[in-house]
Parts: sequence; structure tokens; C-alpha cells
Amino acid sequence: MIEGDAETDADLEAAVRILHAGGLVAIPTETVYGLAADASNPAAVRRLYQVKGRPAGHPVIIHIAGIEALPRWAARVPEDARRLAEAFWPGPLTLILPRTPAAGDEVTGGRETVGLRVPNHPLTLALIRAFDGGLAAPSANRFGRVSPTTAADVRADLGGDVDLVLDGGPCGVGVESTIVDCSEEGAPPVILRPGGVTAEEIEAALGHPVQRTPGGPSRAPGMLAAHYAPRAEVIVIEESAAAIAAADSHARSGERTGLLTPQPVTAPPGVTALTAGDTSESYAAALYDRLREADRLGLDVLVVVPPPAEGVGVAVRDRLARAATGSAR
Repeated sequence: MIEGDAETDADLEAAVRILHAGGLVAIPTETVYGLAADASNPAAVRRLYQVKGRPAGHPVIIHIAGIEALPRWAARVPEDARRLAEAFWPGPLTLILPRTPAAGDEVTGGRETVGLRVPNHPLTLALIRAFDGGLAAPSANRFGRVSPTTAADVRADLGGDVDLVLDGGPCGVGVESTIVDCSEEGAPPVILRPGGVTAEEIEAALGHPVQRTPGGPSRAPGMLAAHYAPRAEVIVIEESAAAIAAADSHARSGERTGLLTPQPVTAPPGVTALTAGDTSESYAAALYDRLREADRLGLDVLVVVPPPAEGVGVAVRDRLARAATGSAR
């Protein structure tokens, strides 16, 4: 438990009881809030899928306490995978590895691989250690919608469908973990989903290149073309001037329009200006809150200028592209 905080300890004890009983607990991580169930309890995982509205064949990530837990879930851990775990765990990196029988079809979507990560949040790490098991934990929202980065987001999305929400404050990274497939023996690792750990950081840790691919829904969580979408239509435009002109056009046509840019700009009349921050890191941390803000404001259209395609900006652009597809009318 967390020393010196009786209220937190009581919450953790309640969370452990709920998880052992097959319930669902929303957990904070450094990336987004997750909806956790006992990864070893098929009925609990099926309930998790039902609450999210998640397709049964779409795998979820198992959150574990540390590298020492790998043998329970991974049948084989290649050297590259071990080096990445040592470099980035706890942290926003998920490794795809060959599964053991402990990782059942409910969490793997029937595949022979499993996604594993160690979240970098003290509250959730304390929970996993106290629970003494793995937590299947996709994002704590309805499937395909905007991921939650605060406890309030979780409550707004899931309401009474979650048994307990652990409030660990706002998520610092703001976009999901990077997913790296290390399951093919003798093959270089493959980045299936960009996230909080960049490709450059991964290659530096390994000392050799990795394959960069968009992956697909058959290989990893969060890889559907339409995902992370608000109710507002998202339109991504690279240049600020063109984005301002597009927002003006939508507003003139009578649509409630927002404009999301890295830095503040002068928005046309009738356009709501939103900013995400002038660094890729600040943009990532603010992204989902701004998408949710668009819905809170009742916007019909959100015109977005993305960050540069470097660092975690690659992950932000990935999420924006999927949000645009998912919100397209």
C-alpha cells in the first residue's frame, strides 16, 4: 500500500476485493485511465468487454508489476524485448510476446501472443502488487471514443458500469503506450502503434533499427482505422492559415466550429479557439481533453492543426488521423 495515506490504502484494499470478486476498477496510469479486470478471470474480462462495447476479437493489454512477472504470461522473452523492458518499464511501452496458457483467449482475442506492460503510476503499481496478479486494462471509456485522462472523464463515460474509480490525478503522457511486437523469433521488433516512447528512443535502447509499420486491428489493441473519436467531426489540416480558412467556412455555413492549434491564433468570428501546447509533449498531454472539450461545447466540427511528425508528435498525429476517420460524417 501507499505509506501514510489511510484513505488511499482503504481505496486500494477495496479495489483488490472488487478485482478478486470479478469486478471492474478504473485505474490511473501515466498514459490514460484504464478499465481493469482480473486477467485470469474469463468472466470478469467478458464483463469488461461488455461494458466497453469492445469487439470480442480485439485484444487487451495485461498490466503487470514488473519484469519478474513476465514468465507467468510470456512463453518466451527475446533479448530485444528484455532490453526494452529494462529500459522503459515502468513506462508507456507495451511488448507483444508469445503467450503462456495463463493469458487466455479472452485477453488475447484468440491470438497466440499477449500484450504486456508495467504502468508508471504509483497508485496503480501499488494496486497490482497488492492484487498479486495481472490486470487486463484497456482505456476506461466506451469503445472507439476518446480515451479518458482524468477520473472525471471515466465517471462521465462509464457511470455506474464501473465498480470503483481510483483517482490518481490527470495523466501526464496523455496518449496510449507504444506497442512493440517482439513475438517473431529471429525477426527485428516491429512498432505496431506509436505512443509515449518514441521510435528513436527504442532504437537507441536496442542499438539497431526496428521496423516501423502502422500495424492493424489483427495485431494489437487500438489499431482500428476509426478510433479515439469525439462526437464532433474532426478535420486535420497541416497549415494554420488553411485551417483558419476552413474553420471560417464551416462557421459561416452555420456549424458550431472549433479550431485546435498548437499555439494560440486569432480565430474567425463564430469559431471557438482551443490550444494544445507548442511542444509535442504538451500537445499529447492535452489532446484528449481538448477532444472532450469539443463535445462539452457541443461543437459540430473541430478543425485541427497537428504537431510536427517528430517525437511523441508521431503518436498524436496517429490518434488525430483515427479520430478524423471515426468522426467522419
